[in-house]
Amino acid sequence: MEISETGIRDLKIIKPKIYEDSRGYFFESHNEGLFRDLGLDYKFVQDNQSMSGFGVIRGLHYQLLPKAQTKLVRVLKGKIWDVAVDLRKNSPTYLEWRGVELSGENHLQFLVPKGFAHGFSVLSETAVVFYKCDELYSPDHEAGIRYDDHEIAVDWKIEAGKQKLSDRDLGMKNLRDAKINFQY
Repeated sequence: MEISETGIRDLKIIKPKIYEDSRGYFFESHNEGLFRDLGLDYKFVQDNQSMSGFGVIRGLHYQLLPKAQTKLVRVLKGKIWDVAVDLRKNSPTYLEWRGVELSGENHLQFLVPKGFAHGFSVLSETAVVFYKCDELYSPDHEAGIRYDDHEIAVDWKIEAGKQKLSDRDLGMKNLRDAKINFQY
């Protein structure tokens, strides 16, 4: 398993070791002991899966403290542009974002720690996204920021007019009005 840094502390790209032969492939997407040995000491308690079509943007979502979530995101089928925004006040990378292409072919995973907003856009005809969380979903702590907030300026890699968002995501507040309680 290889870990790549993103230039933002704690935000990581994980590349599992793939074993391939004429039958197909095998890999461990999560191994608590191996992750711990690599300094990734998380206890995941919930798995989520979604299926979306081309142009769908989901995000930017997060849960407030004390129910904030670390997410380990991967794609089972298709291709997405996965994005994380640093919302930890006093962080040297506060409000910076990073994106990574995750696909069913590259098997990369994005580790998005507490204190980050998360979202993705679908670049293929459809995509099945799977992610582990280290905290249970809490509707009383859910929060978010508009996908098109000008202060963050995420490039979703989907041209205007082809973007598809839920009413919930379209109704998210801009950064200056959003609830954020993370510290670096």
